[in-house]
Amino acid sequence: MGADRGRGGRRRPARVVAYAVGGVVLLAGCAAMPDSGDLRGVESTPRQDPQVRVFAMPPREDAPPADIVQGFLEALTSDDPHYETARKYLTGDAAKNWRPDESATVLAGGPGTESDHSGNREDANDYSVTLTGTRVATVDAQQSYAPADGVYRESVHLTRDGKSKQWRIDSLPPGVVMGKSDFQRNYMSVNRYYFASNTPVRADAETGPVREPAAVADPVYVRRRVDPMTQVVRSLLSGPTSLLGPVVRSSFPTGTALAKNAGSLTPDDRSKLTVPLNDKAARAGADKCDEMAAQLLFTLQNLTPAVQEVELRSGGEQLCSLSEDRAETVATRGSAQRPDYLYFVDDQDRLVRIAAGSNGTRAEPVPGPLGEGQQALRSVAVSRDEHSAAGIGLDNKLLYVGSLVSGGSLGDPVLASQGKTESDRLTPPSWDAQGDLWIADRNPADPRLLLLKEGAGDPVEVRTPGLDGRVQAVRVAADGVRIALVVEKDGKRSLLIGRIERDGKDGKAGDVPAATVLELRSATPELEEVTAMSWAGDARLVVVGRERGGVQQIGYVQVDGSTPEASVPAALTGVKEIAATEDERLPLVAYSEDLIVRLPSGLQWQKVTEGTAPVYPG
Repeated sequence: MGADRGRGGRRRPARVVAYAVGGVVLLAGCAAMPDSGDLRGVESTPRQDPQVRVFAMPPREDAPPADIVQGFLEALTSDDPHYETARKYLTGDAAKNWRPDESATVLAGGPGTESDHSGNREDANDYSVTLTGTRVATVDAQQSYAPADGVYRESVHLTRDGKSKQWRIDSLPPGVVMGKSDFQRNYMSVNRYYFASNTPVRADAETGPVREPAAVADPVYVRRRVDPMTQVVRSLLSGPTSLLGPVVRSSFPTGTALAKNAGSLTPDDRSKLTVPLNDKAARAGADKCDEMAAQLLFTLQNLTPAVQEVELRSGGEQLCSLSEDRAETVATRGSAQRPDYLYFVDDQDRLVRIAAGSNGTRAEPVPGPLGEGQQALRSVAVSRDEHSAAGIGLDNKLLYVGSLVSGGSLGDPVLASQGKTESDRLTPPSWDAQGDLWIADRNPADPRLLLLKEGAGDPVEVRTPGLDGRVQAVRVAADGVRIALVVEKDGKRSLLIGRIERDGKDGKAGDVPAATVLELRSATPELEEVTAMSWAGDARLVVVGRERGGVQQIGYVQVDGSTPEASVPAALTGVKEIAATEDERLPLVAYSEDLIVRLPSGLQWQKVTEGTAPVYPG
């Protein structure tokens, strides 16, 4: 529970702010609030400089119950590592049973308070206060964020404690509660990394089958100024969130944890972090140890660039060490390689390309039938290895797949929609990391999400239990275990993120693995209309949409529905399509006002050329 509050007048506990200046900690006390008046929710803690740490004050002698509640809420927004000051506002039993890490509830404006003023309650031995507000999100015991809504009303009960007769809280809601601004100041999102459990095995001519794990980002929220590096390592070792658990694995042996004497983890002056683990970790072989180190390195580099090497130890012995330049040989993140080209459809309805990341404006037709104009195209998708492409005809009725090699013929369409209008037919397709093609048929009489193994053969319908609405757009993440869908219902288009589970068939005998998309969750609860979207990182998407009654805007969202700490792209009107890639060094590209435009880092949108349907591989 936490602050963002304090109506008009009850005395509010002082706070101590610690400023770290050149290694010296300076303390500054904050004045108390006035003594009279009612209680209400207000902003309690503005955004602070990263070097500023805030500590709450303990309850003052003979503080009335309203001040005890306010002091407790205030203490929850401080940087006290173990909430020791907050526990001083509780009775002994309540302090012993309270689990602040069990959950966090985030409110729009912070918790307001409604006191029980019937009779002279402060002269009695019990007192009740109701915490109120509007839910924005929750963070569960696994540190997983989820958007939420609805009214928040929870009771806090106080009693006079033992012989001291001081007011203390003896009954309170589970976990913590605080306002959105306090949450943003106190918590930060970090991607932990695990490996996709359905990573395919590739054949190597010299060494035989080789498994290349695909790293999957699993975002969690940790307290920003409470030894975040050690927090994140402990969190990674605890295992993936329940949302990703069925489709990812960890290379750490079961029961692996930090050694008891691990203390606080800090990289040395050579940017190497030594991580002491318990004896469970010693059971891992050399290859598994490298994977363990890769998980840690990917995770910690998402937290800070200060870590460039990880060394794992157990029982005083080195298990393995992995540097940044070796990590990519152990596992893949995002696309296996940086995209070579940006693709789009030119004014002759052909598939064309420009070197990715270049400043050029002259496009060339791709090799093969889709670039030779054998079929006029409306939208396209290029496989992640850039060897194949899929295209939708001008009327959205037919899907074609062709090789990006000169001299080939296009052949018959691999899928046809029976929808009566263009908007009721096929969506633009999307390739996953395994080389399979995903697409949705929007035919109202038979709406389906479909999968074509390696872009060929009979399409298989993907099961979507719990899907409520019609799919309007499909994008599969590079990790192969997440899918983003724009779903329309009652005139509203929302962005949903789901988990992909496959039934395990290998397809060698012509069988296509059946797939199911589960636990679809909204990533844009505040948007009324999502116009376009694209993956723009391991756990981030760029979205074009508008709020109710608002204007179109471009922004980033996390897969869990939170807003990442990233700069908002420069405004651009009339955006119909947008393209990004997991390689965040490459510019955003959009189709707007009949032009292809791009947004290099730190610059404004620039015209590329005329065309439509821009895409990076995927």
